[in-house]
Amino acid sequence: MTDGSAPAVVDIDIDLDRVPDDRPATSSGPLSWLVAAGVTVLAATLGISLALRSGSAPACAASRTLGAAPPTGTATHSGKATFYDSNGTGGNCSNPAAPANRLYVALGPSEYAAGAACGGFLDVTGPKGTVRVLIMDQCPECEPGHLDLSREAFTRIADPVQGLVPVTYRAVVNPPLPGPLTFRIKEGASQFWFAVRVGNHGNPLRAVEVRQGDSGPWRTTARQDYNYWLIPSGAGAGPFSVRVSDVYGNRVTASGIRMAPGQVQTSVIRMYGPGAPISSRKPATARPSVTRAGGTPTPARPVEVARASAPPAETPSTRPAGATARWCG
Repeated sequence: MTDGSAPAVVDIDIDLDRVPDDRPATSSGPLSWLVAAGVTVLAATLGISLALRSGSAPACAASRTLGAAPPTGTATHSGKATFYDSNGTGGNCSNPAAPANRLYVALGPSEYAAGAACGGFLDVTGPKGTVRVLIMDQCPECEPGHLDLSREAFTRIADPVQGLVPVTYRAVVNPPLPGPLTFRIKEGASQFWFAVRVGNHGNPLRAVEVRQGDSGPWRTTARQDYNYWLIPSGAGAGPFSVRVSDVYGNRVTASGIRMAPGQVQTSVIRMYGPGAPISSRKPATARPSVTRAGGTPTPARPVEVARASAPPAETPSTRPAGATARWCG
């Protein structure tokens, strides 16, 4: 990744709690004018400092404000590519680990879009050829069009000695799925605090909704920039039905998701493709994963059992070639 520098912040130390000395007021004149001018400059500088401090927002909030969105549809984009190594971790998207084929990419904040890009795939073309990569990480210092590929992916399209190469890239609509949807309730979750990560969805997700059991109103979750979907007040004790929608209009419902923090629950529902059902009442099966110590939920990346990435061969799409993405406001 490239290096970035943060804007300088002016710190002014003012003791607002100190009682001023009891001194007689001075007469007006050049000295008092200078003092007044100095106070004015000081106040203005303090205002700048406070604005800089209070104006800094998390990457997720900033990207939402700027209308950021991941690459979608069939448009081809031009940019550049570098490479890095995630050292086996799953990146900002809270993946269990790097994909088995180690073909992945980190996007800059505007295209990572506070986690909205997580789980999607890009076809990237460079001087030597094309490679398909999983979006699983964020490159905070990368501008739009700058892809930070894994070394293995970069090697497929260019000589690593080059370090930086021009590329074109496009989103993959309805890539092959490695299996049914998976659900992971975050450590620390309870009936009073709910967070779930959805896996094996192929396309970027637009919405995740949850309800207690198989009836009742659907509750909207809020996407977090570390790729969990959150209901701060909780969704109940479970089991849950979870309705998942992607940016191309695919929507399915999985039932029987249990309140089992730290476990990956594999449903029987595929996000799309031949035979993908609308919903299922068969409970999801859970398999244990390596979990971190319990405690207050944080956006730290969880450790799960690694799952294979989508195979490189592309199957026929179930959506029109010109499919366009839809985003929530």
